[in-house]
Amino acid sequence: MLQTYEAVLQPNGQLQFVDGPATRAIAPRHVLVTFTDEAVPSDTALCGAALSEPALANDWLRDEEAAAWAHLQPGK
Repeated sequence: MLQTYEAVLQPNGQLQFVDGPATRAIAPRHVLVTFTDEAVPSDTALCGAALSEPALANDWLRDEEAAAWAHLQPGK
């Protein structure tokens, strides 16, 4: 099973996990790393909610999603 964790690559090459794995790897593990063009602000950690908002917006704006929540909007 694939699990995704947010991390920051430090200038020394070390990965610093924002919300790291609950346990350490017992054996070597394969990892996939995606680099973003955005610099990490020095005074704050990355916000997972802000990073996921564009992806979630695609789901929120679907007709099926609107229909599922329609019963909570009696004026529509």
